[in-house]
Amino acid sequence: MLKIALVLFPMIATTLMGIAVIAVLTMDLQAGMQPIAIAALVAFVLSVPASWFIARQIPGVGKT
Repeated sequence: MLKIALVLFPMIATTLMGIAVIAVLTMDLQAGMQPIAIAALVAFVLSVPASWFIARQIPGVGKT
């Protein structure tokens, strides 16, 4: 299951980071790059358990 999670991680991390950065940009914050970097970092950290959860949901992977 770890191999599947590692394959899914780059796709999930990129997607979540993109969503978070777009959300910050649509808020029109005038604080500079710091909110964008924080949003990307939080999404990167959240993508680790998300990829593990999604890998477990694939039939036949989480049975061992």
